[in-house]
Amino acid sequence: MRIVIIAPGSRGDVQPYIALGKGLQNAGHYIRLVSHSNFESLVTSYGLEFWSFGNDVKDAVENSEMRELTEKGNFLLLMAKMAKEAQREALRFAKGGLLAAQGMDIVLSGIGGLFIGIAIAEKLNIQLVQAYVFPFTPTQEFSSVLTPKLPALVNRLSHHLARQLMWQGFRSADKIARKKVLNIPVTPLLGPYDSKSLHNMPILYGFSPSVIPAPSDWNDNTHITGYWFVDESDDWRPPATLLDFLQSGSPPLYVGFGSMSNRNPEQTADLVIRALELTNQRAVLLSGWSGLQKTNIPKSIFMIDTIPHSWLFPRVSAVIHHGGASTTAAGLNAGIPSVIIPFFGDQPFWGQRIADLGVGSKPIPRKELTAEKLANAITEVVTNKEMRQRAAKLGKQIQIENGIKSAVEIFSKLEKPKAA
Repeated sequence: MRIVIIAPGSRGDVQPYIALGKGLQNAGHYIRLVSHSNFESLVTSYGLEFWSFGNDVKDAVENSEMRELTEKGNFLLLMAKMAKEAQREALRFAKGGLLAAQGMDIVLSGIGGLFIGIAIAEKLNIQLVQAYVFPFTPTQEFSSVLTPKLPALVNRLSHHLARQLMWQGFRSADKIARKKVLNIPVTPLLGPYDSKSLHNMPILYGFSPSVIPAPSDWNDNTHITGYWFVDESDDWRPPATLLDFLQSGSPPLYVGFGSMSNRNPEQTADLVIRALELTNQRAVLLSGWSGLQKTNIPKSIFMIDTIPHSWLFPRVSAVIHHGGASTTAAGLNAGIPSVIIPFFGDQPFWGQRIADLGVGSKPIPRKELTAEKLANAITEVVTNKEMRQRAAKLGKQIQIENGIKSAVEIFSKLEKPKAA
């Protein structure tokens, strides 16, 4: 089959779909991935065909208003900002996505590209496969990952509220795309969740059933496949200076907050360094999109802009991060404990899930973070033998799963669309 994957977002958002696309391509499917222009070299390094929306997502992430909202962690305000950004980019996304989907049999999309993906599938009269890295299908067994934890009686309602929150925020952008580019009817008031493009199509979840077991009230067409991990490109090599650092002492910690920027990244770096000093720990500090920077850092800290988690995490003692789905997955796969500092969205959910599984400390919301609190959490994950044993055991379980293979097998059961 010819499959177009619509994957906007940060690197952590895009990377699982690169992995899934590579697996599908290796199984004989034709894959085209459409995302932001700054991911072209990443996507093509895995041998996938890349099409661009024509914009650089870092421009949206790193502006001062987004930094301030990210630091505050107010999800509703962030959603409002993202909705405005979606309106501004609606024409670009619709045009880029439509071009990329020409001649394809299937659209595949996660949460970031769901609404534009459905609209494009409707325009071209093809089907859409939903593929998510966190739970989005309503269930009575737990609250939505996008809402605060609520009484069990309203678990299912929380999922519907979260789905409406997503939809109503992006409704204006969807209307612009449908009217001005796609020339198709506008979406019903309550959203496109019953679109004919979704009927009888599988829903894939790229996380481990050992981390989130399948709810009993999900239907047989909803699949938890296991994680979608990428293998590192053959031409990637770690810097010699990093290898020297790793070999010069005990395994360090990893500290990185992905694309979660704030107004004063140097202050955050100071806080992290202070916590490391209090615990006498070494660390690899990832600057990344969060912009963590500090001059004259101690020799016990190695700062780097970007590095594959799959290579580094097995070489560190624990990971300190924002709780993005991909970073959380990488830490679990490496079999090491996590300290999660959630900002917003699904990050608090993953932080709490890690704590509930006993493979990490209790999450510390970013706006409540202090050097002392971080130091206490570091001490716990480094010294708690039972926690470290649980993390190692869970990591071994995840390592024997093959989420990509499971997803490919589901696609193999789909009937190839007949030519018109």
